[in-house]
Amino acid sequence: MVDLNVKINHLQLTNPVMTASGTFGYGLEFQDLVPLEEIGAIIVKGTTYEPREGNDYPRMAETPAGMLNCVGLQNKGVDYFCDHIYPQIKDIKTQMIVNVSGHSPESYAACAARIDALDGIPAIELNISCPNVKDGGMAFGVTCEGAASVVKAVRRVYNKTLIVKLSPNVTSIADIARACEAEGADSVSLINTLVGMAIDIEHRRPKLSIGTGGLSGPAVKPIAVRMVWEVSHAVNIPVIGLGGIMNAEDAIEFFMAGASAIEIGTANFIDPTVTVKVKNGIAEWLDQHGCKSLNEIVGVV
Repeated sequence: MVDLNVKINHLQLTNPVMTASGTFGYGLEFQDLVPLEEIGAIIVKGTTYEPREGNDYPRMAETPAGMLNCVGLQNKGVDYFCDHIYPQIKDIKTQMIVNVSGHSPESYAACAARIDALDGIPAIELNISCPNVKDGGMAFGVTCEGAASVVKAVRRVYNKTLIVKLSPNVTSIADIARACEAEGADSVSLINTLVGMAIDIEHRRPKLSIGTGGLSGPAVKPIAVRMVWEVSHAVNIPVIGLGGIMNAEDAIEFFMAGASAIEIGTANFIDPTVTVKVKNGIAEWLDQHGCKSLNEIVGVV
């Protein structure tokens, strides 16, 4: 039996396969399609302190090797989550993690504090790719100072495992990771989507309502693997890798680059059972290569 157990600070996972926020709903939507208890962790869709309507339609577009989206963090706010969603997901037999977003360090902290009180949520993932309304709309995650300000504010009020999701739209993602680690992050996950654009040439306009959106899927994988490799050499906290993972072989690349766990996103839209297939594929690959534990290949490159 291959040991797939992973520990991220105090967060214990039975296997390293997680779902990426925004691609798996609250898990409830998939429970008739895949055994949720076989997934290492489910990261639910982005949650903000106040309700958000999101962007106008159209807000998704296919690309030759992935997809673009500009959903805009549509959700009903953290109070609705706590009162209506949490009671439905708290007994799912895997680790449930909430992705937290905001428009200021204070709004991130207020949302995180509400979730901190929920016994069945052992961790949060901070989405620092959100625009800072106090700084002209620049994303928090594109500067060390911006990233550090959010992590510091949340760490003051949040006592459980804190994962920070990093933006790839930066000059040095390793510097951003170090800034997050210095302010108390327990782990970093990367990469979030790359900024991209697609144009409808018949109507001579962008395919997305706001012009640009986040590119995900196989097209981003080589960039994601490179960034995971860089960050894993820059910090001492666990790294979670994501970006274009479609199968077990893709996941193995991320582990060898330095990731302790991985997240699957866009592939969930193609095959709702992909998470369990990847988990089983990882175990099979390790067994075939004489590895008794996942740790034997983490960071070997």
